[in-house]
Amino acid sequence: MGFLMGVLLSIFGYLLGSILFAKIIASYKGIDITSVGSKSAGATNVTRTLGKKYGALVFFLDAFKGFLIAILDRFYINPDSLWFGVVMVSPVIGHIYSYRADFKGGKGVATAFGVVFGISFLLALKMFLVWAVVFYLFRYVSLASIISVLVGYFLFLQGDFSVPQKIGASVIAFLILYKHKDNIFRLLNKEEYRFK
Repeated sequence: MGFLMGVLLSIFGYLLGSILFAKIIASYKGIDITSVGSKSAGATNVTRTLGKKYGALVFFLDAFKGFLIAILDRFYINPDSLWFGVVMVSPVIGHIYSYRADFKGGKGVATAFGVVFGISFLLALKMFLVWAVVFYLFRYVSLASIISVLVGYFLFLQGDFSVPQKIGASVIAFLILYKHKDNIFRLLNKEEYRFK
Protein backbone atom coordinates (compact mmCIF):
# COMPACT_ATOMS: atom_id res chain seq x y z
CA MET A 1 0.00 0.00 0.00
CA GLY A 2 2.79 2.41 0.91
CA PHE A 3 4.66 1.70 -2.33
CA LEU A 4 1.56 2.13 -4.49
CA MET A 5 0.53 5.34 -2.75
CA GLY A 6 4.06 6.69 -3.04
CA VAL A 7 4.11 6.03 -6.78
CA LEU A 8 0.64 7.50 -7.32
CA LEU A 9 1.34 10.65 -5.29
CA SER A 10 4.71 11.14 -6.99
CA ILE A 11 3.08 10.95 -10.42
CA PHE A 12 0.25 13.23 -9.33
CA GLY A 13 2.75 15.66 -7.82
CA TYR A 14 4.76 15.83 -11.04
CA LEU A 15 1.65 16.27 -13.20
CA LEU A 16 0.26 18.97 -10.91
CA GLY A 17 3.62 20.71 -10.73
CA SER A 18 3.80 20.70 -14.53
CA ILE A 19 0.80 23.03 -14.76
CA LEU A 20 2.54 26.34 -15.43
CA PHE A 21 0.14 29.02 -14.27
CA ALA A 22 2.53 31.72 -15.50
CA LYS A 23 2.08 30.49 -19.07
CA ILE A 24 -1.67 30.08 -18.69
CA ILE A 25 -2.29 33.53 -17.21
CA ALA A 26 0.12 35.29 -19.57
CA SER A 27 -1.48 33.59 -22.56
CA TYR A 28 -4.82 35.17 -21.65
CA LYS A 29 -3.07 38.52 -22.01
CA GLY A 30 -1.69 37.47 -25.40
CA ILE A 31 1.85 36.97 -24.13
CA ASP A 32 4.17 33.99 -24.30
CA ILE A 33 5.90 34.37 -20.95
CA THR A 34 8.75 32.10 -22.06
CA SER A 35 9.76 34.56 -24.77
CA VAL A 36 9.88 37.77 -22.73
CA GLY A 37 11.89 39.04 -19.78
CA SER A 38 13.88 36.26 -18.16
CA LYS A 39 11.90 33.72 -20.24
CA SER A 40 11.10 31.85 -17.02
CA ALA A 41 7.56 30.58 -16.43
CA GLY A 42 7.38 31.87 -12.89
CA ALA A 43 5.90 34.57 -10.68
CA THR A 44 8.87 36.95 -10.93
CA ASN A 45 8.80 37.11 -14.71
CA VAL A 46 5.03 37.56 -14.67
CA THR A 47 5.43 40.43 -12.19
CA ARG A 48 8.00 42.10 -14.45
CA THR A 49 5.85 41.59 -17.53
CA LEU A 50 2.23 41.92 -16.36
CA GLY A 51 2.47 43.60 -12.97
CA LYS A 52 2.30 42.76 -9.28
CA LYS A 53 -1.33 41.61 -9.28
CA TYR A 54 -0.73 38.86 -11.82
CA GLY A 55 2.63 38.00 -10.29
CA ALA A 56 1.03 37.51 -6.88
CA LEU A 57 -1.68 35.31 -8.40
CA VAL A 58 0.90 33.10 -10.10
CA PHE A 59 2.93 32.85 -6.90
CA PHE A 60 -0.15 31.78 -4.92
CA LEU A 61 -1.18 29.16 -7.48
CA ASP A 62 2.35 27.79 -7.85
CA ALA A 63 2.75 27.64 -4.08
CA PHE A 64 -0.60 25.89 -3.73
CA LYS A 65 0.66 23.07 -5.96
CA GLY A 66 3.44 22.34 -3.51
CA PHE A 67 1.23 22.86 -0.46
CA LEU A 68 -1.41 20.39 -1.65
CA ILE A 69 1.14 17.68 -2.39
CA ALA A 70 2.83 18.22 0.99
CA ILE A 71 -0.51 17.84 2.79
CA LEU A 72 -1.30 14.64 0.88
CA ASP A 73 2.23 13.44 1.60
CA ARG A 74 1.77 13.96 5.34
CA PHE A 75 -1.64 12.29 5.30
CA TYR A 76 -0.79 9.17 3.30
CA ILE A 77 2.97 8.58 3.59
CA ASN A 78 5.02 7.71 6.67
CA PRO A 79 7.61 10.50 7.14
CA ASP A 80 10.27 7.84 7.74
CA SER A 81 9.58 6.31 4.32
CA LEU A 82 11.84 7.29 1.44
CA TRP A 83 8.66 7.87 -0.55
CA PHE A 84 7.92 10.91 1.61
CA GLY A 85 11.00 12.64 0.21
CA VAL A 86 10.21 11.54 -3.34
CA VAL A 87 6.66 12.87 -3.14
CA MET A 88 7.69 16.22 -1.65
CA VAL A 89 10.16 16.75 -4.50
CA SER A 90 7.74 15.76 -7.28
CA PRO A 91 5.80 19.04 -7.73
CA VAL A 92 9.03 21.06 -7.77
CA ILE A 93 10.48 18.82 -10.48
CA GLY A 94 7.21 19.11 -12.38
CA HIS A 95 7.31 22.90 -12.18
CA ILE A 96 10.94 23.15 -13.26
CA TYR A 97 10.81 20.43 -15.91
CA SER A 98 7.22 20.56 -17.14
CA TYR A 99 6.23 17.98 -19.73
CA ARG A 100 3.70 20.57 -20.94
CA ALA A 101 6.49 22.96 -21.97
CA ASP A 102 9.18 20.73 -23.51
CA PHE A 103 10.49 19.97 -20.01
CA LYS A 104 11.14 23.61 -19.22
CA GLY A 105 9.39 25.77 -16.67
CA GLY A 106 10.02 28.06 -13.73
CA LYS A 107 12.69 28.01 -11.05
CA GLY A 108 10.64 26.27 -8.39
CA VAL A 109 10.79 28.82 -5.57
CA ALA A 110 7.04 29.33 -5.10
CA THR A 111 6.24 25.63 -5.41
CA ALA A 112 9.02 24.75 -2.97
CA PHE A 113 7.70 27.37 -0.55
CA GLY A 114 4.31 25.67 -0.76
CA VAL A 115 5.89 22.31 0.05
CA VAL A 116 7.65 23.76 3.10
CA PHE A 117 4.45 25.53 4.17
CA GLY A 118 2.60 22.23 4.05
CA ILE A 119 5.23 20.54 6.20
CA SER A 120 6.12 23.33 8.64
CA PHE A 121 4.27 26.65 8.79
CA LEU A 122 6.88 28.11 11.15
CA LEU A 123 9.78 27.26 8.84
CA ALA A 124 7.91 28.69 5.85
CA LEU A 125 7.26 31.89 7.81
CA LYS A 126 10.97 32.23 8.63
CA MET A 127 11.87 31.73 4.97
CA PHE A 128 9.35 34.36 3.92
CA LEU A 129 10.70 36.87 6.45
CA VAL A 130 14.26 36.29 5.23
CA TRP A 131 13.11 36.73 1.64
CA ALA A 132 11.25 39.95 2.50
CA VAL A 133 14.19 41.49 4.37
CA VAL A 134 16.74 40.67 1.67
CA PHE A 135 14.45 41.94 -1.09
CA TYR A 136 13.69 45.13 0.85
CA LEU A 137 17.40 45.82 1.32
CA PHE A 138 18.70 44.91 -2.13
CA ARG A 139 15.64 44.76 -4.47
CA TYR A 140 16.86 41.59 -6.19
CA VAL A 141 14.26 38.81 -6.26
CA SER A 142 16.85 36.22 -7.22
CA LEU A 143 19.16 37.14 -4.34
CA ALA A 144 16.26 37.08 -1.88
CA SER A 145 15.16 33.69 -3.20
CA ILE A 146 18.65 32.18 -3.07
CA ILE A 147 19.34 33.37 0.48
CA SER A 148 15.90 32.36 1.78
CA VAL A 149 16.31 28.88 0.27
CA LEU A 150 19.77 28.49 1.82
CA VAL A 151 18.55 29.66 5.23
CA GLY A 152 15.47 27.47 4.98
CA TYR A 153 17.57 24.48 3.98
CA PHE A 154 19.94 25.00 6.92
CA LEU A 155 17.00 25.29 9.34
CA PHE A 156 15.40 22.19 7.80
CA LEU A 157 18.57 20.17 8.39
CA GLN A 158 18.74 21.39 11.97
CA GLY A 159 15.05 20.78 12.62
CA ASP A 160 13.18 17.76 13.91
CA PHE A 161 12.51 16.22 10.52
CA SER A 162 13.00 12.68 9.27
CA VAL A 163 15.92 11.62 7.08
CA PRO A 164 13.69 11.23 3.98
CA GLN A 165 12.31 14.72 4.57
CA LYS A 166 15.83 16.13 4.81
CA ILE A 167 16.86 14.27 1.66
CA GLY A 168 13.85 15.75 -0.12
CA ALA A 169 14.77 19.22 1.13
CA SER A 170 18.34 18.69 -0.11
CA VAL A 171 17.16 17.78 -3.61
CA ILE A 172 14.79 20.76 -3.73
CA ALA A 173 17.48 23.19 -2.56
CA PHE A 174 19.95 21.84 -5.13
CA LEU A 175 17.43 22.13 -7.97
CA ILE A 176 16.52 25.71 -7.09
CA LEU A 177 20.14 26.81 -6.75
CA TYR A 178 20.99 25.08 -10.03
CA LYS A 179 18.15 26.89 -11.80
CA HIS A 180 19.49 30.17 -10.42
CA LYS A 181 23.03 29.66 -11.72
CA ASP A 182 22.59 32.31 -14.43
CA ASN A 183 21.16 34.73 -11.86
CA ILE A 184 24.19 34.15 -9.66
CA PHE A 185 26.54 35.03 -12.51
CA ARG A 186 24.53 38.15 -13.31
CA LEU A 187 24.55 39.18 -9.64
CA LEU A 188 28.32 38.78 -9.52
CA ASN A 189 28.67 40.85 -12.70
CA LYS A 190 26.14 43.43 -11.47
CA GLU A 191 23.89 42.71 -14.45
CA GLU A 192 20.89 41.21 -12.64
CA TYR A 193 17.46 42.82 -13.00
CA ARG A 194 16.72 45.01 -9.99
CA PHE A 195 13.21 46.04 -8.97
CA LYS A 196 12.80 49.74 -8.31
